Amino acid sequence: MKIINEVTPTDKDQIKELLSEGPEGPIFMVNLLKFKDMAEYEDGRTTDLSGRDAYMLYGVAVADLLPKFGGKAIFAADVNFLSLGQADEMWDEVAIAMYPKRGDMVAMSMSKEWQAISVHRTAGLEGQINIETLVPAGGEMSAWYKLIAG
Repeated sequence: MKIINEVTPTDKDQIKELLSEGPEGPIFMVNLLKFKDMAEYEDGRTTDLSGRDAYMLYGVAVADLLPKFGGKAIFAADVNFLSLGQADEMWDEVAIAMYPKRGDMVAMSMSKEWQAISVHRTAGLEGQINIETLVPAGGEMSAWYKLIAG
């Protein structure tokens, strides 16, 4: 399995799919985040911020922005240990956000508000993997989902 962390989408097929309507119902975007040691702003500003600290500026702001697009932050935690499988390098954090539909996530990422705060995201991220997930259609929830949803 080949894994490539990215900060912005580069694969034309992925971009085309991202801009499509997407699945019915809410999506849960799993973000696997890898931070730079030190933040690097594209405008060349000097900073003493770590990559994580710069990303946290973005994270706090985007958590406030999500509800304007029907979304919400669900979960965020540091990666601590790889208990199964193998990877050359681990991500630093996992974050999950919920959006009513894919289009809401795309609309947020195209908004002026998001563009303004995303400078901190770009400055702090070495790269990331985003995985769109959803609860199965027809209301047939997995045993895991039933367990956590109550």
